[in-house]
Amino acid sequence: MSQAISIQIVSDIVCPWCYIGKRRLEKALAQRPGLATEISWFPYQLSPDMPREGKDRVEHHASIFGAERAGQIREKMHELGIAEGIPFDTPPGARSPNTLSAHVLMYWASRSAGIDQNLLAEKLFHAHHVRGEDVGSPIVLVGIASEVGMNAAEVLAALRDGTDEDTVRDLIEQARQAGVSGVPLFIFDGRHALSGAQPPETILEVLDQLASERGARASA
Repeated sequence: MSQAISIQIVSDIVCPWCYIGKRRLEKALAQRPGLATEISWFPYQLSPDMPREGKDRVEHHASIFGAERAGQIREKMHELGIAEGIPFDTPPGARSPNTLSAHVLMYWASRSAGIDQNLLAEKLFHAHHVRGEDVGSPIVLVGIASEVGMNAAEVLAALRDGTDEDTVRDLIEQARQAGVSGVPLFIFDGRHALSGAQPPETILEVLDQLASERGARASA
């Protein structure tokens, strides 16, 4: 059996393009059902200086883009989301969170046997982008963690203690030092990188190239 193709994804939960990129990767992988892959997620923060309590999402986006432009972006993302099966929504009162704690939760999932980090990523994306939940809130994160089989009491205690926050900050800084300035970033087998939410066809080109190279080495 050939070794699984490694797919490392650098992302931030609040990034809608990261959610779209995840969907497009899944569409590509669905076209190669026999291809073994191993997906792992790595943290990045688009707004590392966001207050821990977050900000009103509509107001935050308006402060960055202007109210009119922010509204246009929301409409455009809604259209794109529908095409990908993601009903993006910003309900009244939705927050733009500080995502550090969400990334800490993802980090724990990567180190916990039997916990599906990819499923956790999906639930975090869905909570933020579809349900409008505050994924900076420990209570919200504990609920999501329990859905993937993590111990709720242990997660809550660790989040309140700030366990592994410095480790995750270091991982984010390592990404910046490596030149990552935007997300999503997909790294295949540690050597092929795709930036942004690329269409499935582009992802398939990389996957097929890697599979072909492995086949050639195996037959050599």
